[in-house]
Amino acid sequence: MHILFIGYGKISERVAKQLFEQGHQISTVSQSPKTDSFATHLMQDVHTLDLTAVAPIDWVYVLLSSRQRAVEGYQQTYLDSVQPIVAALNMHPVKRMVVVSSTRVYGQNAGESVDDDTAIHPQDAQGKILQQMEQAYLAAYPEQCTIIRPSGIYGTSVRRMQHMAASMTHYPNLHWSNRIHIEDLARFLAHLIHVEHPDSSYIVTNNQPQLLAEVLQWFQQQMQIPLLQVESHKVTGKKLYATRMQKTGFRFNHPDCFQDYLELMK
Repeated sequence: MHILFIGYGKISERVAKQLFEQGHQISTVSQSPKTDSFATHLMQDVHTLDLTAVAPIDWVYVLLSSRQRAVEGYQQTYLDSVQPIVAALNMHPVKRMVVVSSTRVYGQNAGESVDDDTAIHPQDAQGKILQQMEQAYLAAYPEQCTIIRPSGIYGTSVRRMQHMAASMTHYPNLHWSNRIHIEDLARFLAHLIHVEHPDSSYIVTNNQPQLLAEVLQWFQQQMQIPLLQVESHKVTGKKLYATRMQKTGFRFNHPDCFQDYLELMK
């Protein structure tokens, strides 16, 4: 198949390499130069996307990333790009459209358990924009679209966690956090090629919710510095479970984040 990646960063590169090794033709669209020899790279702005000179595209991955966390950045990157992407693909025989969104579309924030059957109720503007993006792609490709909602992605560095651990002596509450290793996320995205009847959406997480204060305390133990104190028993965040993901036969290579953190700290 001819597979197009719209947005080509660390995750896309990992997926593309796996699919190339399986014999697929790879093309990418990004705004910066790319050098991977196994793919044909197009430098374009997705808002003015032109795919008229590209060979027929069978499968599409959309993995865009906003450089701004503000509402305007989300609007421009995720929502304003849908119409030009759909228009540019209109002449292509797209069999599957895989769009990477976020678990931010789930607005639960009191320690609730959330799985693939949980209703979406985003609570902030960015989450609502992501929901609108999902709805727009599902409307354009009602039979072909699959939405991917990853939790917190880790696996390339622990610098941010070490900085937080070093700088925090207190944490305000009991906040549930969730994560997925970047390699497992990439493997699942590639795995979808082999799923005969994909669902319309998948949560992608390692099914091991962690209290963030306890994760930071673990880092503090490794760094041999005083452990932070939790200020209140108020519970925030949510516990995410990837129920549909497991039904596809996918198995995690990285079920234990702490083992991964130890490797990254070496």
